[in-house]
This record gives sequence, C-alpha cells and structure tokens, in this order.
Amino acid sequence: MNTVTIALFAFLSSYLAIFAMKPVAIRAGLVDLPNQRKKHVGAIPLIGGISIFSAVFVTALLFFPIEKGLVTYLSCAAAIVMLGVIDDYRELGVRVRLFIQTVIALVMMWGAESSISNLGNLVGLGDVQLGAFGYVFTVLAVIAAINAFNMIDGIDGLAGTMSLVAFSSVFILMLLNGVHQWSLLPLIIMSTMLPYLAFNLGIKGHQNRKIFMGDAGSMFVGLSVIWLLMQGTQSAEMKVFNPVTALWIIAVPLMDLVAIVIRRIKKGLSPFKPDRDHLHHVFMRIGFSSRRALFSIALFSMFLAAIGITGDVMGVPEWAMMMLFILIFLGYLYCLMHAWKVARFVRTYLIKKKAKTQRKK
Repeated sequence: MNTVTIALFAFLSSYLAIFAMKPVAIRAGLVDLPNQRKKHVGAIPLIGGISIFSAVFVTALLFFPIEKGLVTYLSCAAAIVMLGVIDDYRELGVRVRLFIQTVIALVMMWGAESSISNLGNLVGLGDVQLGAFGYVFTVLAVIAAINAFNMIDGIDGLAGTMSLVAFSSVFILMLLNGVHQWSLLPLIIMSTMLPYLAFNLGIKGHQNRKIFMGDAGSMFVGLSVIWLLMQGTQSAEMKVFNPVTALWIIAVPLMDLVAIVIRRIKKGLSPFKPDRDHLHHVFMRIGFSSRRALFSIALFSMFLAAIGITGDVMGVPEWAMMMLFILIFLGYLYCLMHAWKVARFVRTYLIKKKAKTQRKK
C-alpha cells in the first residue's frame, strides 16, 4: 500500500478508537475531574492516549515487517500506556512511576540493541563517546523525554501540538536522508494524533465532545519521540541526523522541563510537584487566551525545530548548534525564573501599543 493509504488507515483507526472507548471510559470512571489546579468544566474522558496507541499498534502490525525492533517499541509503548492509564485512574507515587519508566528504558535498550553512546562533536574536538555511561545516560534521556511531554500537557492541544512538531521534524529528516520505511512510523503517529486534537480543541463538528490525552497519551508520546530520536542518531544502520539536532526537535518540552526542575529545586520543592510556572502559564499571566498561548508556543517550537533541521541539512558544525541552543536555553531559563517580571513587562508593552494604536485612529 502507498503512504497516503497507510496514513489514512491510521487516522480512521484513531477516530474509531475514540468513539469506541469514550463510553467505556465514562462507565469505568476514567475521567478527569476539575479541581483547584484544573479549571475545565465537567468530567472529561481520558482516552486520547489509549486511542492514539491503539491505532498506532494496529497500523504498525499491519504495515510493518515484524522484527525485534518493532516488537520492542510496541511492547514498551504498551507498558508505558498501561502505566499512564493506572496513573490517570489512581495517581501513582513518583517513585513507582520512575521505577517503571527505568525498567521500560532498559528493555528498550535491550530490544533496540542500541543506546545513546555518541553525542556527536559538541565541543569541536571530535565525537563525545559515553562508553559504558551511555546506558545510564539513555535511561535518564528516556525518563526526561517521557516526563517532558507529560509535564507540558497543561492546556488543550499543547502536548499534541508539541508532538506533531517533533514527529514531523523526524519525518522530514528521514525523508531527506532516504530512510523511507522508518519514516512511516512518525507519519502514522501524526495521523493518529489528528482525531484526538480535533476532539480536544473542539474543532468544527467536534464541539462539546472534549477528551483529554491523559498521562497515558503524554507518556506514550514522550517514549515514541525518544525512540525515534535514538533510531535517528544512534543506529549504525540508519543514522540520519546529528545528536544535537534532537535537542532542537524537542526544544520547548525539554527546556520547559529543565527550567521547571531548576526553579522547583531552588524553591526547595520536589521537581515533580505540580505548579503553575510552565511556559503556557506565563502566557496566560500576560493575558493570552489558552488558544492564543497554544498558537504562540507552537510557532516558537516550530521555529526552533526549523533551526535544528536547517543546521543539520546545511552541515553547520555541531558545536556551533550546541552553543546556540545553550544561549537560547539560558534566555528561556531567565524568562521563566523571572516569569512575573517578564509578564508585567510584556503586559505593559501591549497596553501601551494598544493605546498608541487607538490614538492614531
């Protein structure tokens, strides 16, 4: 079958899964209820992640050759989705989640017969080889990716949109480098994500049918992203882009995670303690609506991913791309560490600009 047919099959599978699972989730109590931190109205079914994974699972089994790598990916994905469903239904402790995520990371390395052992030429002195420490680094990277997408899932459509940016970036790089077979996986995941976003954002024809991705979905996305980044940067058979490019592909979720962890530790809080200091919260304080905040963050994420892709394709030295990434991250960190000050400054600027525009009229 051609690529369009496979993508359409994945899209329709996700759509059908949503309709099939919504009444089951409501009866089982797998719903998100509003509280002091969550401001939505009513009980929202947490089926986005299950639907997306189900469609990816069926499509991959039908259209991919059954080999160890695929079985490993689907098995690890099933495990992380199950962890997410249990966490959605009955909040698990941080230690339990981290332990299971660690086990999944170890299984992933074993099945893929690969780890993050080469970070590329980050300092201009040759490739940074991690050796045996690569196994530890890989576990940390898997946990970081899973939790980065989990923690950024704070407003409608944000985690899904960030995942579309990441998967489309990998898809583009794989196509540019002639890796057509594996480029189907990010395409399939993107196709299954679209029905979820339609319901989550209430796009025309889907109003008043809201569903959430849940921890099952955000953790599945994080796992899938790090799997594809490992395949794209570390696989001896199909290395298609530089390791530093991976940072640009998931720049916003990664920077948000690191900045929030640093901020919480400075406050003497647990890095996993929920708060309202993420990037989307800063936009909301400035006065943006959730939809406008989503649009702005999505543009920022696409801009950073485009820099990474362009740098990789143009052959910009890896150390230069790394230095630029660090500079942007430091600016991001400063803005987040001084969120109230930045919000007040931007608000004042927007008010003055609006007043100036009205005077001209």
